[in-house]
Amino acid sequence: MEDKLPSSRRLAYQNKRLKTLLEKYKQSHHLQNALIQLSERASTVAELTLLYPAIHDILQKYVPSKSFYVVLQNQQCQTLELSYFSDEKDGIAVPLNHSNSFDEGATGYVFKEGKTTYFTKQQMQEAAANGLFKALGTPAEHWVGVPVYQEKNIIGVLAAQSYDVNQSYNSQQIQLLEVMSLYLATAIERVKKREYLESEVKIRTRALTQSNDALNLEVANRKRALQRQQILFKVSEIATQAKNLDDAYVKIHGIIKTITYAENLYIALYDKDSGWITFPYCVDEYKENTQPRQFAKGYSELVISTEETQLINPEKAQALLNSGVVQRSAPVPNKQKATSWLGAPLKTSQGVIGLIVCQAYNNKHIFSQDDNELITFVSHQIAAVLQTKLANQAIAKSHQELEFRVNEKTKELQQTNLHLQMQIEERKKIEQQLYHDAHHDSLTSLPNRSLFLTQLEKTLQHFQRFPERQFAVLFIDLDKFKDINDQLGHQAGDQFLINVSELFSQCIREHDLLARLGGDEFVILLTHLTEPQQAEDVANRIIDLMKKPFNIKGTLLQSGASIGINYSKQSYKHTDEIIRDADAAMYHAKNSGKNRYELFHPLLTQSIADVGQKALHHLDVMPMSFRSSEIITLNEQQQSESLFEAFGEHPILGFTSFEVLKKFATDKEQHLKVELQLLACAYTQAINANVAMALVPCSCLLLEKHEFTLFVDVLNKQRGPSQLCLLFDEQEIRHACATQLENLKQLSLLGYSIGLNNFAKDRCELNLLTDVNFDYLLLSSTFSKRILQQDSYDLQLQGVLPITKLKKMKVIAKGPSILNFRALLEKHGLSYFVGKQHTLACPESQPEHVSQSV
Repeated sequence: MEDKLPSSRRLAYQNKRLKTLLEKYKQSHHLQNALIQLSERASTVAELTLLYPAIHDILQKYVPSKSFYVVLQNQQCQTLELSYFSDEKDGIAVPLNHSNSFDEGATGYVFKEGKTTYFTKQQMQEAAANGLFKALGTPAEHWVGVPVYQEKNIIGVLAAQSYDVNQSYNSQQIQLLEVMSLYLATAIERVKKREYLESEVKIRTRALTQSNDALNLEVANRKRALQRQQILFKVSEIATQAKNLDDAYVKIHGIIKTITYAENLYIALYDKDSGWITFPYCVDEYKENTQPRQFAKGYSELVISTEETQLINPEKAQALLNSGVVQRSAPVPNKQKATSWLGAPLKTSQGVIGLIVCQAYNNKHIFSQDDNELITFVSHQIAAVLQTKLANQAIAKSHQELEFRVNEKTKELQQTNLHLQMQIEERKKIEQQLYHDAHHDSLTSLPNRSLFLTQLEKTLQHFQRFPERQFAVLFIDLDKFKDINDQLGHQAGDQFLINVSELFSQCIREHDLLARLGGDEFVILLTHLTEPQQAEDVANRIIDLMKKPFNIKGTLLQSGASIGINYSKQSYKHTDEIIRDADAAMYHAKNSGKNRYELFHPLLTQSIADVGQKALHHLDVMPMSFRSSEIITLNEQQQSESLFEAFGEHPILGFTSFEVLKKFATDKEQHLKVELQLLACAYTQAINANVAMALVPCSCLLLEKHEFTLFVDVLNKQRGPSQLCLLFDEQEIRHACATQLENLKQLSLLGYSIGLNNFAKDRCELNLLTDVNFDYLLLSSTFSKRILQQDSYDLQLQGVLPITKLKKMKVIAKGPSILNFRALLEKHGLSYFVGKQHTLACPESQPEHVSQSV
């Protein structure tokens, strides 16, 4: 007995403990569910006015809260305002967003104290009697107020009250209210942000809608202009395509549906001799068909008698009835009365043969004046078609005596239809021609300035986003075009421009754009450039084609093309800058001798104020230096040769190669003087650098008759431990005169080493390799790179190498990134490459014997 007593106590204790834990877990479960529901509601409701009822619904599941309200502080006037209110007794007597003196009541007390407060009815009366606050509204048996915090600031109060004495608030329910208040501020903020976001979306949507409406209006106007033409074509086709009258009525109905509301439509025919109106076609939501009737005073009769289109609304209908113009034989139910009625007469050369009517019930559509005009326009065409069909039907019933008339009418209709078809084709051609004329030159049919600038603008914008997509503009001006116009007339000049445009089109790729700006000016936009040399290739092809004579009306014309080339740069912001610089390069080419191309450089647009500044551009005052590049093999084994290239400090262009700077020589003598000085300087540098063979680029000016003597004198004085290999540019040699070629060969006979520089830059001339005994052949960087890209260039190289091997020439590949491709180029048969560069300063005082010889 004694053992059982402790066991029962222990069991009772455990039961009590389990009940406590159960209540705790139940409270936690209620709290978790309430928070989850609050989060879901805050994520789904679109307005604050919907959030508070949702919170109230959640609370009622766990807390006695039929009487519940939320008060928030107005940030502007710092007063408490009601945001949500629900009360069993006060009802909606207290409006939202209205001053209710909450600052003076228990709600204001909780807001000031900043802590949860629970009052019974007696406690609230005592607190009011003690002056803590004023008693407002109907006294509640139980009242609890919980402050709402946003971060550390109180923004309002959440309050619940019960009018039932037995329905109080326990600590767990108050705790639930406190937790709900913590999440209330966050939920309010989320809903406010959603409201703001939705408001911004609506404003943006409204702006886009207005813009779209304006665009739709413009499109609608354009469509309306074309609609009438298309309607005419469609109606005219009914005459030949419709199998019979019933088929014609269906097709007519289909056409009317495309231009206006035609859910309810009927076609009536009027026989003037018998005075009867028949309805061969009727589609109506209230009537399956309409019976024939004698001519009376209806809407249809009004259209026939006036021979005008009638647009009748309820007001006009009532006025017609009151005036007696229209009479009804029997009352019409209101449901079957047309709220908008539109009828157009079918008029032919024989008069009105009937009418076509569209009507709408229950205000489904209100016909407008535009509908009036369209159906009037269509009715004339329909009348002709129906008249034809009716005549054909009558002819079919007239047997043999009417056969001849049927055939004649058919022929007439076929001619009419053929004429309409011809008009259709002609209009299509006109539209195509108008589009072409707006974007192309009328003489050459090339794109015009407008189309070219539009495409150039798109290309520039694309280049600004993708700088690796290089492009170039070629500005072309024809040489001697004015002489052609003056001597042979403008017709010959026009034909010459047409021939030139066809030749230019053959020099570009499919995705490039050739345009005529006007007169004898053309432009080419080259896109998708992988290397700048591609633009120069196009220019060379054009120049070579222009060298050939043109045969115009039996007369041979000789012209040429001056071309300015401008490459894409990130500094360009507008297309006019690109055109301006390409034009400047073109004028430089024209002023430099015509029938050639020039690349744009900043000096062309540099404004020079006085002669003193011009002197800064003279070659003889520019500081000069050399860049020495080693000749190496694949394993970087240095050879006995080095490439010496001269550079000068230009006041505007900066550190620039002599190949560019020699263009700024004031005259031929200055050019000759500076180049001979550089030649002597290069020899001195070769000796100082212990280089056995210095490869020095030379211009063909040195090979001219008088200059060659000075050239050889200077060379005779440069004999010693080092030797010079005189490199001549392939393009210059290709255009050299007989004297220059003879002097070039004479250099080889005199024992001087010579080489061909920049070989195959734009073409591969094998005859140069066989005619002259060159010791060195330097491949252009363009050719070296293209060997790896295209099989055709590799085939050209395989034709070059046997000749160089036979004539014992040393072939050297050069280019800015040639060292990265040495292993690949060796597989194609190349063994020597231009290696790293070193800068060599030129002595300030040139050798005295050079100055004396010049």
